[in-house]
Order: sequence, then C-alpha cells, then structure tokens
Amino acid sequence: MSAEAAVRLSRYQILVLVVAWLGWIFDSMDSTIYTLVLTPALRELLGTRATPENIGSYGSIILSIFLVGWAVGGALFGVLADTIGRTRTLVITIVIYAAFTGLAGFSHTWWELAIYRFITALGIGGEWAAGATLVAEVWPESLRVRGAGLLQSAWGAGYFLAAGIGALLSHRSWRVMFFVGLAPALVALLVRLKVREPERWRAARQAGAPRFTVGELFRPEHRRDTAVGAALALVAVFGLWGATNWTPSFIRELLGPRRLDPSRLTQLTSYAVMSLNAGSIAGYFAFPPLAERIGRRLAFLVMLAGCAMILPITFLAGWSYSAILLVLPALGFFTNGIFSGFPVYLPELFPTRIRATGAGFCFNAGRVLAASGPFLTGVLIVHLGSFARALSSIAVIYVCGMAVLLFARETRGQALE
Repeated sequence: MSAEAAVRLSRYQILVLVVAWLGWIFDSMDSTIYTLVLTPALRELLGTRATPENIGSYGSIILSIFLVGWAVGGALFGVLADTIGRTRTLVITIVIYAAFTGLAGFSHTWWELAIYRFITALGIGGEWAAGATLVAEVWPESLRVRGAGLLQSAWGAGYFLAAGIGALLSHRSWRVMFFVGLAPALVALLVRLKVREPERWRAARQAGAPRFTVGELFRPEHRRDTAVGAALALVAVFGLWGATNWTPSFIRELLGPRRLDPSRLTQLTSYAVMSLNAGSIAGYFAFPPLAERIGRRLAFLVMLAGCAMILPITFLAGWSYSAILLVLPALGFFTNGIFSGFPVYLPELFPTRIRATGAGFCFNAGRVLAASGPFLTGVLIVHLGSFARALSSIAVIYVCGMAVLLFARETRGQALE
C-alpha cells in the first residue's frame, strides 16, 4: 500500500480490513484442507471400497455438497447481514465454519464428513457476504477497489497456510488437519470486541429502509444486475471447483508411478499447491487496478480468456513435476485471480439496504449449479480415464462466461449508491 493510501486510511478502517482479511484467510484454509486430505481421508473412511474410482466419485459428491452449503449460506447470511448487521453476521459465520471444520476430524463415514462439510460451507458462504460488504462500506470511496483486492488476497494466503500446515503435518493423521480448523474462532472474538456496524448500514436502518425480501433482487431495476452477477460467479466457481481445486489429486496421479512414501507424496503435493497460489495472490492484486484502468467488463474478459487457455496448457501438455511447478502460478493467476473482481463489482450493483443480500446471493447462488462441477469432473475422470483430460475439458465454461459479459453493466467510476 502506498504512503498516500496509508495516510488517508484511519486506524479503524485498517482494523476492519484486517479482521475481514483474517476471516477470509481462514475460510480459504478450511476449504483447502479438504482438497489436501481428500485421498487419505476417503481411503480410510471407505475401507475396502477405496479404489481410485470410488475416491474420485465420493470425493466429488462431498465437494458438490460443500458447494451447495456454500450457496445456501451465502444467500441466507447475506439477508441476515442486511437485517441484523454486517458485524454480528460475521461473528456468527466464523464460529460456524470453525466449529464444524474441527468436528469433521471426528468423521467415521464418508457421509458424516459430507454433513460436516455442508455446515462448514454455510459459514464460509455467509462470511464472504458480510466481510466484503463491511469493507466496501467502511473504506473511503477512493480506496475501496484497492481494499477489495487486498481482501480477496486472503484467499491465496489461506491456500499457502493450508499447504504449509499440510507439509508440516504430513506425518500425522488427516484428522489433525481438520482440528487445526478450530483456530478461526479467535477471529470471531476480535470482531465482536473491536468492530462496529458501518455508518451506511446504520443510516439505512434509521431512515426506516423497507425490510428486504429476496424478490426485490428480481424487480426490473435489479433483475439484470442480479442475473449477470450470479452468472459470472457461477462460471468462476464452476471452473475453480471443477478443475483448479483438483490440482492436488492431479499431482498425486502425476507422481503415482514413482511409488513415493505417503508423507513425501503429501509434501510434494503441498509444494504444488503453494506454487499454484503464488500465482493466485498475484492475480488477486492484479484485477482491481486492471478494473480501474480498463473497466470491470474488460477486466473480467481478460481473466476469462486466460482461464480458457490455461487449463488445457496446464493439464494436457504432459509436464514433469518440476515443470508443472512453473506452470501452476499461471493457472492460479487466472482461475483464482478472477475472484478479486467480485468484491469490487458486486457491491457496486446494489444499494445499501440490499447490498449484502445482493452480493451474497450473486456470489453464492450460482454455486448450486456449480456444485455439479466436481460431480461432472468425477464422471469425466471415469469416462476419459485421467484427471488431466477431465480437468482440461472444463475450459469450455469460461467461454460461456465471455458471452455473459455482453449483458454486464459497466460501473467504473461510480460511487456506492
């Protein structure tokens, strides 16, 4: 952050970003934990049925259930954030995803793990809606877009955190990884003690703003924005969970012929995740200034085109492990970096009284449909015979995203309503 930006920010505005950033980094960590331990967890939980095909199939089912929970949580807690406040909702959601990530470590069957992951996802989906709206409404207008980029960078940092923990605990049971997920509960305490509701939200409440109903998102004045926002999020989420988040499993398949010790295999997989997310963090920081310079629509177009090209380049080129470590940053830059556009763009589409609901609905509603992404990937793995061919075929969804931009409204230069 520049010296000029630092001077223009109050300590409280920095604090708001820090607590929202911490909430989102632990969101990311909790989400990534499952992808890191998917294979060893299901190998134990499935027992004699733990064939590679079944691990892929049941793993994709749990991922799909997780995405449905994320969608439900985003919509539900978005409404709650507009009703009882952004800060209160942030505390509730952090406690939920921390507690149930820890409980997942006690799973004895694959469906118990699926239930815990569903409830965890409720909190993760809701945390984004409350946190992104909180930062957008507290930060000054001139720095709001930059703040959104900083907030989204927490997702990449969370990947690094999970990968680092995975490397350190590679010799321990997969259950220990889930127990680490209890740590975010401390952030909830910090939020409760230090953060107040935004002035924008309090002013809207005091002005007697009408109580929100979901139907308002589909009124003529909001219908187009709701559809575009949800469709763009659907594309980004479908691609991420249908392809990029299978990278650990792809790396395990790539290294399979080496017959490595399980702990060594986990370490090498964690290094690959770190490489992926080095590029992700760069992408998170790149989108906001790009959106300021060329506009929101063109910035999304650049990222979508990059996503469509990088998937087959990454997964079909037959790279060695050493070479794939150099390619993965580009994959992360585009397929993860595009998410930095949502805390920038979605709050700009809706007025204060429905901002958290609108942003939460758009960012998460598409996950119900995107939940078919991991399931489809599991099916493609079986029919196409490898992770590489299955993952590269997901690139077509990003081409569909480019078509959505024809209907998107440009909001560059517009202050929050």
